[in-house]
Amino acid sequence: MANEKMVKSITSMDEDFAKWYTDVVTKAELIDYSSVKGCMIIRPYGWAIWENIQRIMDGMFKETGHENVSMPMFIPESLLQREKDHVEGFAPEVAWVTHGGEEKLEERMCVRPTSETLFCDHYKNIIHSWRDLPKLYNQWCSVVRWEKTTRPFLRSREFHWQEGHTIHATAEEAKAETIQMLNVYAEFAEKYLAMPVIKGQKTEKERFAGAVNTYTIEAMMHDGKALQSGTSHFFGDGFAKAFGIQFTDKDNKLATPFQTSWGVSTRLIGAIIMTHGDDNGLVLPPAIAPVQAVIVPIASHKEGVLETANAMLGDIKKVCRAKLDDSDQTPGWKFAEYEMKGVPLRIEVGPRDIAEGNCVVVRRDNREKIVVPISELSTRIPELLAAVNEGLYQKALARRENMTFDAHNMEEMIDTAENKPGFIRAMWCGDRECEDALKEKAGVTSRCIPFEQETIDGKCVCCGKPAKHMLYWGKAY
Repeated sequence: MANEKMVKSITSMDEDFAKWYTDVVTKAELIDYSSVKGCMIIRPYGWAIWENIQRIMDGMFKETGHENVSMPMFIPESLLQREKDHVEGFAPEVAWVTHGGEEKLEERMCVRPTSETLFCDHYKNIIHSWRDLPKLYNQWCSVVRWEKTTRPFLRSREFHWQEGHTIHATAEEAKAETIQMLNVYAEFAEKYLAMPVIKGQKTEKERFAGAVNTYTIEAMMHDGKALQSGTSHFFGDGFAKAFGIQFTDKDNKLATPFQTSWGVSTRLIGAIIMTHGDDNGLVLPPAIAPVQAVIVPIASHKEGVLETANAMLGDIKKVCRAKLDDSDQTPGWKFAEYEMKGVPLRIEVGPRDIAEGNCVVVRRDNREKIVVPISELSTRIPELLAAVNEGLYQKALARRENMTFDAHNMEEMIDTAENKPGFIRAMWCGDRECEDALKEKAGVTSRCIPFEQETIDGKCVCCGKPAKHMLYWGKAY
């Protein structure tokens, strides 16, 4: 009864997807709402997911030669104004500090929306010769963007992220860095988050403010909407010129360096929820789950049950993040609780199991029950976690394939956008007017020009002129 009651407390995703999402983030104890409008409190369980994301990703950055740094939180207005396109892109979202204590500041400062200008100011001081290059930097921090409408993890006024900032002697090196880091993001999403992504380039309209090129990984959520899950930007030498960064090259001539930046944020937690979650709550990929396996003793008052459960915990803690719930709640309540929290594996053990030398392992992704000898548990757990991860990935991939459609003309595009949630593949001539028209008439935005190009048609879906690219279009968060 407790199990049913708890499950019913989540709105079905088919009934109201937005409400389902809100129910999951609050009832799974990922966040709490804050008295600071538009900002969220990330609770221990939510923060533990972010810590696991950080730990894995930070290791991947270090393997590719990057070092972590820490920049100030504040940017003087004069510094932000240096790169015109960049400041124009961020101006509507900037939060300004005008007073220090009781005194009005001589120059107002913004709370960083992103840190390009701070890195440029620093590079100007430390880069003099080709021997000082490249600089491969990253920082983990929070940034502020004054969003009008907010939703936990997906869009909040303050959010946590990592921002990589690198500077190179040549454009070729910087371009290679941009693609390398996009590939790191794609590998992380697919291998550790079990989330298939499409890699591609953003159109000029969707490009990051101040970038020459922006690359993206796009994931599809349960409701068919896209979520931009990570971006990597090639800046060319625009920022370096704006900040007067120069170095003496190998021929002893003055040269201007080239820059990149790349970032992912706590948005990824929203992506995990909306890619894998179900009507019972969270479904977490094992790599980032705070608890990978939970032991639920059945009839724990009976002799030997808790002793056996504790011995099992000691054994499996060597191979995964595990916990034993020996609280006085009913097994039904515990089953619902750990389903809600998305724990990949639940291990049930009671007197009858112990007598037979077995336990029952239940997979969260497909609810399969597997009888496992207690003596083999520590060997089987890693195999089952890998199976859960693969199961989640294949399920998400099949959903994306089933919800990807082709459109050959405007009529098909509008009809598909209105009646079939998902991605729409369609050809485009490259003109901004057609991109704007598709947003206005079909309600879709360009998600990316995928690296893997196919020719669906020879002509633009909008104007009928010869097409330059195949694009993924869709509605997005």
